[in-house]
Amino acid sequence: MNLRKVGIIGCGMVGSSTAFSLLNSGLFTDMVLIDVNRERAEGEAMDLSHCLPFIRPLEIIAGDYPDLKDCGIIIITAGVAQKEGETRLDCIHKNVQVFKSIIPQIVKYNTDAILLVVSNPVDVLSYVAYKLSGLPSNRVFGSGTVLDSARLKFGVGRWLNLDPRNIHAFVVGEHGDSELAVWSSANVSGIPIDDYCDRHGFHHTNNRAQMEDDVRSSAYEIIKRKGATYYGIAAANTKICKTIVRDEHSIMPVSTLVNGHYDIDDVYISVPTLLGARGVEEIIDIPLSHAEQAKLTDSANTLKEVIKELGI
Repeated sequence: MNLRKVGIIGCGMVGSSTAFSLLNSGLFTDMVLIDVNRERAEGEAMDLSHCLPFIRPLEIIAGDYPDLKDCGIIIITAGVAQKEGETRLDCIHKNVQVFKSIIPQIVKYNTDAILLVVSNPVDVLSYVAYKLSGLPSNRVFGSGTVLDSARLKFGVGRWLNLDPRNIHAFVVGEHGDSELAVWSSANVSGIPIDDYCDRHGFHHTNNRAQMEDDVRSSAYEIIKRKGATYYGIAAANTKICKTIVRDEHSIMPVSTLVNGHYDIDDVYISVPTLLGARGVEEIIDIPLSHAEQAKLTDSANTLKEVIKELGI
């Protein structure tokens, strides 16, 4: 397995934006692009390759599943895109069928890679990928609420007039309508967010619901205006890949298999997770308020009901 070789399945806007972001990251020496439309993959490989004189050497090819044989990371972005007026869960049945064609082809040629699922609904499809692949759960996970957490940090930072990198807060649960912000542990560089707001005259509790709603609805608003979201998730995917390739041991709210943590069992859902070169190393049990625990349980039950209907 070569952690400096990445495969991207699906060359739509999310896949191509992820490829461009990874190209600029310097993480990889080899990149394989796969798409059901071979010409699309070839065009993306050509276009991306023309960036190389401005950046650094990287071998980029439009390939097929045998070319994934030694990839350390395989990113799956393929599927039917979410349309205006649809929830992420509305995409599910078509995308499950897509995964039933993709996953067996991946494991036919590579059973050592880390699978990073990005296609929506990411929690359900991560569970589907785990079941269909037969790979250990530490090497199959989804992008989850990494981007949602970044959106929350951006919103709080903008409101408090602070660099969002100084805001530390997680969005957990489903990457979708039942997700929740964990305000009880949110902080500004170690200062509990309520204390910071009190010191600086901000009435934080009055804005929580609005900020959560902004995070939850931001994808819908972007889709309404430009048809799809892709830059934010490309940056999130790049951050996840950096954590793996550099073995950074970062804690990120990816969608991972939860069994026993937070009183949740047998469901892929986003919770703070320690990531490194082996993939998922540990689920981190951060404290939750009673209300947050109840919301997280409800979110998990929502996903379980969907998975039950699929019969996976």
